[in-house]
Amino acid sequence: MKALMKKLMVVALVFAVLPAWAIQVRDDRGVTVTLPSPPQRIVSTLPSLTETVCELGACQRLVGVDRYSNFPASVRSLPQVGGGIDPNVEAIVALKPDLVLMAVSSRGVERLESLGLKVVALEPKSAVDVQRVLGVVGQLLEARDAQRVWRVIDAGVHAAAQSLPPKAKSMRVYFEVNQGPYAAGQSSFIGETLARLGVQNIIAAELGPFPKINPEYVVRANPDLIMIGARNADNLAQRPGWAALQAIRDKRICVFSPEESDVLVRPGPRMADAARIMAHCITKQAR
Repeated sequence: MKALMKKLMVVALVFAVLPAWAIQVRDDRGVTVTLPSPPQRIVSTLPSLTETVCELGACQRLVGVDRYSNFPASVRSLPQVGGGIDPNVEAIVALKPDLVLMAVSSRGVERLESLGLKVVALEPKSAVDVQRVLGVVGQLLEARDAQRVWRVIDAGVHAAAQSLPPKAKSMRVYFEVNQGPYAAGQSSFIGETLARLGVQNIIAAELGPFPKINPEYVVRANPDLIMIGARNADNLAQRPGWAALQAIRDKRICVFSPEESDVLVRPGPRMADAARIMAHCITKQAR
């Protein structure tokens, strides 16, 4: 009984110390971050997090972003603070943010925390992650419609899947995310969208979400369709063995513009747009 009373007293003391309006979230490191009030000066160093903040109606609270954040257009005029992995710590500090949103893999997390800044590290890689991150950012912003945003995304992906012709269901697809080459695995948000669209991903599930692939792996799998960004699409037929690929022989290659690629590779509010882009590609190549 005494032990129970002691625990209750500790809990009571914690709540007594925290302001009644304090916000407390648990980030992807498993770290609990407490803010005394909703943040009004936010720095985001990951494009998907930038887009999430804006989708939840708080674009005006952003005071700095990473060099790759370019949507919506209003964020392009904000001060840039380096990249997501290698942020400019001094530039971030100079902006005097009351919250910094970063990737777990960022090198700047511990340094910024040591300087007294509040950091929430989030790195969505799957659809479930995107829904959870929407909830966390919504809690930070005190946005009541975070899950409504997720329902709109989910409905949009479903509608894109319903638009595909039956012939598309048998297509075997290779989606290249970046040079390396790095592919979209079945457990990635891109791989999950491909599965919901009903096509087959040639990348084995056990390879992880975004594995680096030996070009020979693609040759052995011999996909019917290749999806790739314009930045990486040069000289595909010159890759070892790729000239014989069914997709290259039949010219079943969707080359996405830089703007489309940005939509496709960001796990955030525009995932339904990404599904529509992929569905259009699949439908066109399934004819």
